[in-house]
Amino acid sequence: MGPDFAQIESSILAFDFGLKRIGVAVGNTLIMRAQPLKIIQAASNDAKFEAISQLIREWQPTICVVGLPMHPDGAPHEMTIRCQRFANQLHGRFGVKVELVDERYSSAVLSGRQGERIDDQAAAIILQQYFDQMAG
Repeated sequence: MGPDFAQIESSILAFDFGLKRIGVAVGNTLIMRAQPLKIIQAASNDAKFEAISQLIREWQPTICVVGLPMHPDGAPHEMTIRCQRFANQLHGRFGVKVELVDERYSSAVLSGRQGERIDDQAAAIILQQYFDQMAG
């Protein structure tokens, strides 16, 4: 019988995907507390994935969590599809397991002032929501 999953500490990266910026948060399965890590802002898709590649090499996550935005009634919209595509690219490029987390209720928690960069904090809320679901 193998060790209990909760007893093995592993890193998890979370992404709040946006067209201009991608918020990133990190946490681990032991303490299950998310913290903002960085905001990726790059002109090209290749540059964004290069920055993500560096984070994956550094943190060696066992899983990546991607926030999935939807309309309040749960219907998908353009960003839902883009986030699903981003999640598929993460899995395809890096071979890492990816979980999508419904972020309909997480982004409502943050209200940034005009021009304020809160993407990494949004990613932390998405990751904390994932941890809370794991804890059940």
